[in-house]
Amino acid sequence: MLKFLYIFFLGVILAFFVGLGIEAFYTSPKAPEYPTELQYNEKTPSQMSAEDKQIQKDYDKSMADYQKVAAIHGRNTSMIAVVASILLLVLSLTILLNSSILTDGFLLGGLLTLLYAIIRGFESDNSMYRFALVTVGLVIVMVLGYIKFIKLGKNKGRRR
Repeated sequence: MLKFLYIFFLGVILAFFVGLGIEAFYTSPKAPEYPTELQYNEKTPSQMSAEDKQIQKDYDKSMADYQKVAAIHGRNTSMIAVVASILLLVLSLTILLNSSILTDGFLLGGLLTLLYAIIRGFESDNSMYRFALVTVGLVIVMVLGYIKFIKLGKNKGRRR
């Protein structure tokens, strides 16, 4: 039971390590704050003064600019996370292969990081990119499943 808890904890910590590492070195853009002049303003757009309308227009423009930047950031973050996921998965199936606990922990960490990458990819406003990202995730999981459970499983059975 302790072995499974350790594997799970290692996987989760690796995913957090990647996610927080990306955020530390490639910080998310900050959303613009809604103008305080308009926060408690209960006027309809037709009742707003020209100054308030200009403040709202400026805010709407800054929010649109932010959304464009945030979509690019989400796409880039997901790309970085996919690369990190692949590295963790390659480590789990090569260098760490002799230690089943580390192999399984890195394997779980790589899969959780891949899930994180897909979630961040959904922040992108490009549906083709999102589809490509999910396709890459599917291929990685299928290849990984083949290597881990079929190919390596056969080799373990032959050694005995």
